[in-house]
Amino acid sequence: MDTLSAPTASAAWYLIFTRPRQERVAIENIERQGYGAFLPLMRNRKRREGRLADVVEPMFPRYLFVRLNTTTDNWRPIHSTRGVAAMVRFGTEPARLSDELVELLRGQTDEQGIRDIHRPAPKPGDRVRIGAGPFEGFEGILHARSGKERVILLLEIASQISRIELDEKDIDSA
Repeated sequence: MDTLSAPTASAAWYLIFTRPRQERVAIENIERQGYGAFLPLMRNRKRREGRLADVVEPMFPRYLFVRLNTTTDNWRPIHSTRGVAAMVRFGTEPARLSDELVELLRGQTDEQGIRDIHRPAPKPGDRVRIGAGPFEGFEGILHARSGKERVILLLEIASQISRIELDEKDIDSA
């Protein structure tokens, strides 16, 4: 029986706060103890060392969800699980999440639990920001693609429209 999707009257989703960058360690150890858990991940493009790269990271840094049965599960081991900082509480009560919210998030992810949030590549006419090089921080209009990985931008410089050619990796959507 899948503990993640088998709702029972006394089982609910709760919020866990993890140690910095320890979400994967925490979920692995929570699941090893037999609890159902969910760590929503997202794939995004980020600039790393001047290049755009795909990165997979937690959708909610330092948080994950655990499914616990309020009548039969022993919650104590979760507090001392490697990677876990604490259970999130509102007053004295653990933070309970709706099944609908967690199912919505799970429905937006693929079989590895990853949601792809790539922004589409800019197209001619789109406003873009230059992310590297001598014009870093400037905004312009993408005029055309001039090669496999090159683009031509229209920039306003000193009240004049200028055309410049850049590597596509050096621009971001504005």
